Amino acid sequence: MLAVLVRHALAAERDAVEYPDDSSRPLVPRGKKVARRMARQLAAGGVVPTVILSSPWKRAWQTAGILAEVTRDDKAARTLCEALAADPNLEALAGAIGQVGANDVVALVGHEPWLGELASLLLTGSATRLAIDFPKGGILGIELAAMAPAAGRLRFFLRP
Repeated sequence: MLAVLVRHALAAERDAVEYPDDSSRPLVPRGKKVARRMARQLAAGGVVPTVILSSPWKRAWQTAGILAEVTRDDKAARTLCEALAADPNLEALAGAIGQVGANDVVALVGHEPWLGELASLLLTGSATRLAIDFPKGGILGIELAAMAPAAGRLRFFLRP
């Protein structure tokens, strides 16, 4: 399986009045543009997600929608995954992903620092061993035989 970790694109600034719940901050127009460009780059490289899981936070959900629309022409092809809005939990992620084949591409759309920690865990066995400068809109691809610590091999890292 290829796990494609996608950090949400640029979102509205934190504002306790307009967005009292941080999870409700939406993408800004520039963020949507970057998300589209990054999704096109992914598709141009032949990477088309068979599964798209997203944090339920609005900015990640919107980023996942753009990814689905651009790469699969199917905006509804995304599923909420609470585990992507928390510290990395490989068991919860594996349960959310379900049965996939060796050639499947699973996109996981979420937030920092959790995605960077997940990448570190999959690549090194420790969530803190590898520090990753994971920009908003960034996409990191990890080849996995199983959703397990140190089971991954870095395939690509796309930065906006």
